[in-house]
Amino acid sequence: MDIEGWRRRIDELDREIVKLISARAAAAQEIGRLKRSTALPVYEPNRERVIFENVRAVNPGPLPDAELAHIYERIIDVMRALQKNALASARPGEPGS
Repeated sequence: MDIEGWRRRIDELDREIVKLISARAAAAQEIGRLKRSTALPVYEPNRERVIFENVRAVNPGPLPDAELAHIYERIIDVMRALQKNALASARPGEPGS
């Protein structure tokens, strides 16, 4: 494949990644709602440790585990912020609270 072919492939992969990240964000929002209703904390270090272990376990390469972990650290940070924002914006008596 030439460079243009590889670039098209990357564009396709990026579109798939965006869909998956959006689906993950929607799931994180739902978890945030459940955490609010059950008074669970947004930050759960044990759960994050499990996520990192799962990601490393299925990493086929060529990205080293440490680099993949860096990417996931950022994803988790963004998802945690999404949950915090959802919790902060949900007020008693409003839909979603």
